[in-house]
Order: sequence, then C-alpha cells, then structure tokens
Amino acid sequence: MTVLVTGGAGYVGSHAVKELRASGIPCVILDNLRRGHRELALDTELVVGDIADASLVAQIIAKHRVTAVMHFAAFAYVGESMQEPAMYYRNNVAATATMLETIIRSGVRMFVFSSTCSTYGMPETVPMTEEHPQRPVNPYGASKLMVERMLQDFDTACGLKSIVLRYFNAAGADPAGQIGEWHEPETHLVPLALEAAAGLRPKLEVYGTDYPTPDGTCIRDYIHVTDLAQAHVLGLRRLQAGHGSDVFNLGNGRGFSVREVIDAAERVTGRRIPWSAAPRRAGDPHALVASAAKAQRVLGWAPRHAELATIIETAWKWLRKHPAR
Repeated sequence: MTVLVTGGAGYVGSHAVKELRASGIPCVILDNLRRGHRELALDTELVVGDIADASLVAQIIAKHRVTAVMHFAAFAYVGESMQEPAMYYRNNVAATATMLETIIRSGVRMFVFSSTCSTYGMPETVPMTEEHPQRPVNPYGASKLMVERMLQDFDTACGLKSIVLRYFNAAGADPAGQIGEWHEPETHLVPLALEAAAGLRPKLEVYGTDYPTPDGTCIRDYIHVTDLAQAHVLGLRRLQAGHGSDVFNLGNGRGFSVREVIDAAERVTGRRIPWSAAPRRAGDPHALVASAAKAQRVLGWAPRHAELATIIETAWKWLRKHPAR
C-alpha cells in the first residue's frame, strides 16, 4: 500500500506523513506550498502541484501505485473564510471534487479525510459527539461539511470508502523537534502565547474575557498533533481491513480556557506572557469539547500526549529550535 498525502507539507499533514513512515507505510506528498513548507516534508518525496490538476494526480497515482489517499490540502483560517468565502469553496470544495473524480477513475477506493469540529457550529451539548447537529457558522466549516457529504455520495455511487476525522484544536509539535506548527500568519493560541513568551511578538491578544466560563475566556479541547496523526493511520488500517465508511471525533475530552493555557505556557517556559483583552470574535462559542469515545472504542485510539503541559512543551521545543522558521 502506498498513500498519497495531499497537503503533506502542512502542519497536521507532515505529522501524518511521519507517522505513516514510522508505521512502515510508503507515501508520497502532493502540496502546492501555498500554505505548506518544503522543509516539513523532510526526506519524503514531495510533488509540488495542486489537487485540482487531474492529470498530475493521475500520474502520481499510476507512478507510485497509490491505493489510498489522506487529504489535508485545505485552507483553514476561520476569519479568512468569512472575508474570502469564494476562495474557500473553490479550494476546499471544488478542487476536492475534481480530485475525488480523478482518484476514483484511477482505481483508488480508500480515503482518509481531515475534517473539523467547525462542521458542528455552535455547541448544543458539551462534550460533543458525532451525532451532534452539523450547522457550521462560517465558510471554513461549511466547506468541510460539503466534502463530508460528497464522500457519502461517492461511497454510494462509486464505492469510495472513507474515514472522516473531525478534530478539535490541534496543538503541539513532533516530540523529536523535527517538524512543528508553521503558519503564516499564525492564528492558533499555543504558538501565539509561546511567541509572546519568546519575545517574538509584543503581546498575546485574548479575544473575549466575558464568556460564561469560570474565568471568562473561551474553553477549547487541545489535542496533540501526533495523536491526530496516529488516528489517521488507525483509520487507514480500518479501511484496509475491509470496514466501511465512518466518522470520528478526535479530542482529549477535556477543555482548557485561554487563561489556563497562558498559565500553563508560563510554567513551561518560565517566562511571563504579556497579554491584553480584545473584543470577542464573531461566531466563537464559549466552549468546544469533544467526546472521542467512539474513536477509542472502534479505532482503539487513545491520546498519548494528553496533558496540556506536555503539548505545550513540544511546541516550545519546536519554537526554540526554529525561532525564525
């Protein structure tokens, strides 16, 4: 089995590539490098190109005898999606539809999809199970939900079996320090807090301090990126064993507030993190926490780096090793 990893030079995709190779599964990366970085591919073969290039995708599948696809190639900034919805629907939905047609014509019938808790929208229950209503409140979440629905239809029409992984807040970095979180611009809380601790930015802005939570700041479920990567490999193994399409939440099942993350980051770094309050961002729910019981039960998955301090320590190690990135 050889796996085509789209977006494999990005944050989660690069960690999935490393997990695949550690599991003895050959893979090839397709990434247009608009948001990815060649350095994160390490020594895995990287083809620079777009998933909407049907001829290129077909060539890669034929050359490498690809039998499965892991799909990470997507734009993933919520705020940007509100400002540039067409760009998100064109890249995340239309380009994915083209790729799906190509891989089916090429004989691929296994697909692991990087989805998101943003497909749920505002939480009606906490923690959130896979049965929670899906009512996304931004184009990013809507684009991921559209792909989920396409996968259902491609299964019915063409027999494409898929594992959909809806993960919550990805954080941390490869414990060995080889790869890590590298976004331009950076929008995630943990690296922003650590950059403030390192003096790489003047301060951290906290969006909303008046939420109905114990300290007034948003609560999120942080899941280590290598634990996400492990779940992708387990999902692939399930498809390889002949099981049908399925969907799983990925999270630790425990939420931490923004203030708790700041406090933990100060303990890990031994440095004060300057921050200031800013207005709430539109569409930000007060709490997002996963129920990952199904993934634990069906996939045999369990987070290996569940402690917040451990997650932050790996991110801090990556930042200190690559301060300029």
